[in-house]
Amino acid sequence: MIKCFIGAIHHLRPYLAQGIPEIELPSVEPFKMEELTLSLTTGPNGYRVSLKDIDVFGASNFTVRKMRLSDENRPFESVINIPVLRINSRYESSGVLIILPASGNGTFNGQLEGVEATVRGRTSIKEKESLKYLHVDALHVDLVVRNIRLLVKNVYKNNAILTQAINLFLRENGMEVFKVMLPQLRKKLAVLFMSIANSLLSHVPLEAFYLPKGQ
Repeated sequence: MIKCFIGAIHHLRPYLAQGIPEIELPSVEPFKMEELTLSLTTGPNGYRVSLKDIDVFGASNFTVRKMRLSDENRPFESVINIPVLRINSRYESSGVLIILPASGNGTFNGQLEGVEATVRGRTSIKEKESLKYLHVDALHVDLVVRNIRLLVKNVYKNNAILTQAINLFLRENGMEVFKVMLPQLRKKLAVLFMSIANSLLSHVPLEAFYLPKGQ
């Protein structure tokens, strides 16, 4: 059954990229998030960044590396690898960075390389018109990345000194910035993944995931 699940999920990858209008599932390329708020330095004039209108590309290019189905005592668990996630957004910032007043806005670009997502959750079985369907009741996402690149452009008033200072900070502290971003990112991804999973599972009876005997 696990092989059937993984095979079915991999079969859906191109459809996730394009969207599936029949089940009102929008394209996940890009998948969109509204806002992430980051406090990157401490103190009364700490540097704070708000990312808005966030587009994330690359989520459909995933591979399910392993999967464990849930039972009465344990949640299901799946490990998913994504080669690259690219993030494009607007940003607004306030506070002081190093010694520079850093309030302003511009565009923010990020590239997360070697992404491994561990997805855990609990499911139940719903019955509709004499057929049984899986339903994801709760989901938790952990993320690990091998490498990260962050960059800002089009900074307010084309301030070259501020642009260089921000990009130097992001280059030297990329993983720390990602760790600040991670709690919000995990919650938003869990909501997104659960919505996608239930949109799909509500249209595929549980019996469709079982191989016929002898196969």
